[in-house]
Amino acid sequence: MLRAISSAFAFCLAGVAAAQAGGDAKLGKTVFFRCMACHEAATDRDKVGPHLLGVVGRTAGTAENFHYSQAMKDAGAAGLVWDEANLTTYLRAPKLKVPGNRMAFPGLTSDDDIANVIAYLKADPKP
Repeated sequence: MLRAISSAFAFCLAGVAAAQAGGDAKLGKTVFFRCMACHEAATDRDKVGPHLLGVVGRTAGTAENFHYSQAMKDAGAAGLVWDEANLTTYLRAPKLKVPGNRMAFPGLTSDDDIANVIAYLKADPKP
């Protein structure tokens, strides 16, 4: 009986994680407003931060024409690719994921916000 309950609990947790991983691009656009002072996601125009158009799947520190911190260049050279898992940890705590990077934003605290922003970044066209 305990094994069945444990299995059911694990299955429910996996479902919640999968739902969060999917995110909602429209809600993500709303959350992304916090990022828009420094980043563009719908075009390849750089601002204070690099553009985020096509960031999912891109190696860290490699957007053309942006002058990254040495820490971000080194992270990319070491193999950091912005997949969903890496974006999740970075968006939660940028200074912990890539120590020495120049991003001033302290991070997002809500798992839902993070999943939604990632869904927005992945969306093409953007909602």
